[in-house]
Amino acid sequence: MGQEVLTTSADKIKQMKKHYHACLEKTPQGAVFRAKTPYAVITAYHSGKVLFQGSQPEKESTQWKDASASTQAAKAKPSSSIDTAIFQKSHIGSDESGTGDYFGPITVAAVFADEVQQVQLKQMGVEDSKHLKDDAIHRIAQEIIQLPISYTILKLENEKYNHLQLKGWSQGKMKAMLHHHAIDKLIEKLDGTNYDGIVIDQFCEPAVYKRYLNSEALKLHEKTTFITKAESHSINVAAASILARARFVTAMDKLSQEAGITLPKGASGKVDKAAANYIKSHGEQQLGHVAKLHFANTNKAKKYLH
Repeated sequence: MGQEVLTTSADKIKQMKKHYHACLEKTPQGAVFRAKTPYAVITAYHSGKVLFQGSQPEKESTQWKDASASTQAAKAKPSSSIDTAIFQKSHIGSDESGTGDYFGPITVAAVFADEVQQVQLKQMGVEDSKHLKDDAIHRIAQEIIQLPISYTILKLENEKYNHLQLKGWSQGKMKAMLHHHAIDKLIEKLDGTNYDGIVIDQFCEPAVYKRYLNSEALKLHEKTTFITKAESHSINVAAASILARARFVTAMDKLSQEAGITLPKGASGKVDKAAANYIKSHGEQQLGHVAKLHFANTNKAKKYLH
């Protein structure tokens, strides 16, 4: 779990609270607000400090960092080495969900849409899934799959996740493999249909991503672009983020139903208590069916059992 701390103004914190209004949680003592996204838990304090904790805190903190105008522009826009024209062309976009959540699987989706279909996606209100509530995600996901677009969605169940983690796989490697296989399957579905490139929401350095693939005798697909906050640039990545999140939420609902208790999203203290209740009801040996066992929540949950 990563962590970043920023110091900012009261006005900026008000702006942040408004930005995260759909993700707000109970505010802890001494804080202005707390919000939870798939990438991080954001806690802003009256002192001006803002704490970002989670699997990918930089995905949230980057947009709030104060810097010179030129640096801000560089962060807001893709690097000049990236062919920005790809975002308006017929391309494949991929994104994931569930990586920062203790309960539930990791899901990855890849979407191909041409220029005309991209206009339709925008008209539907497609945007980054972390800014949407679950009901909106489900509604838009259903609208997306009604379009004549090609997509694939993969799900890594918790048992397999825990098995790979014990084998020495990092979560980054698991994500890289999921993205690669989702894109592979989508290219097969396209069956020769031309696409201008591939855009992946960057969660690690491209060289590291390639190293993950090489370790399994795989190669990076040609014409691949990596960019952080890709869902802000590519409507296809935004659509993929919604499909991945919808599949994750559906899986969480099913796991909660099977467990007989609500399994919360994220990795907060509320999750620790739910994990303890799950252990009491189903036994510790069954926890790996619903949870990512190497998260700190596992040991925190056990403290509630004494």
